[in-house]
Amino acid sequence: MPELPEVEALAGYLRQRAVARRVDRVEVASINALKTYDPSPSAVAGRAVVDARRHGKFLDVVFGDGPDEGDEPDRCDETDRGELHLVVHLARAGWLHYRESFPNATPLRPGKGPIALRVRLDDGSGFDLTEAGTQKKLAAYLVGDPAAVPGVAKLGPDALAADLPTFAERLRSRRGQVKGVLTDQSVLAGVGNAYSDEILHAARLSPFALTDRLTDDQVAALHEATRRVLGDAVSRSVGHKAAELKGEKRSGLNVHARTGLPCPACGDTVREVSFADSSLQYCPGCQTGGKPLADRRLSRIVR
Repeated sequence: MPELPEVEALAGYLRQRAVARRVDRVEVASINALKTYDPSPSAVAGRAVVDARRHGKFLDVVFGDGPDEGDEPDRCDETDRGELHLVVHLARAGWLHYRESFPNATPLRPGKGPIALRVRLDDGSGFDLTEAGTQKKLAAYLVGDPAAVPGVAKLGPDALAADLPTFAERLRSRRGQVKGVLTDQSVLAGVGNAYSDEILHAARLSPFALTDRLTDDQVAALHEATRRVLGDAVSRSVGHKAAELKGEKRSGLNVHARTGLPCPACGDTVREVSFADSSLQYCPGCQTGGKPLADRRLSRIVR
């Protein structure tokens, strides 16, 4: 699942490549993916891409009236935009693929293949929003204000921007296992399954530690680890093309998706706890005093 660093990098790439290009047309191949109907996708045709932003794990592509002739290509006055926002949550298996050109001008056929939505630009380039697998959860919204998207409206403070007092207050506002609270987007926005594993490993905390039992020092360590892990991932990711981001993410992981491999910090074996539709990875040596966690949610567990 794309998380804060990858979505930040996708927004940065779109700002570099697509800003100031006008939209030729938007094609919707998966009706279920588009969650809004007014305005219609045809309302974007002729508008310019004026920005790309991030709200937590949501990507926001901004369309306006675009720059007049002679204006800076990456600068559009706010009053000239008449903005529309294509706000996208890529979910677990969604991705953005930028195309320098498309093989033909034939419109997409609804329900055919992994492409959910295509944006064609006036220079022949554009991007596809795709989703693999059978569980189709990618969601796209065309709105005048990102706050009209329910998921965006519910977001907590950005995990990378929150200072220590804000981070501590938000973390302790929800009693529960720290792994689940850290990934609750209404508590802190942007952290998902992979980076929460990495953050907890860096902070040397069990994923099942309870938030109301964390000491001030543990909360401070978790805040520092959050900023460091996410900041490093953003630094590695920004500047890469969309097609390179998944590989870049994998290359920076220490415990997530590394079950059975040695921990790079202490050499202990990375272990996994599996749930019905997800899993987490951790290092017993670094995080649980050398004791493995029981591999079921309701067991007596190490904290």
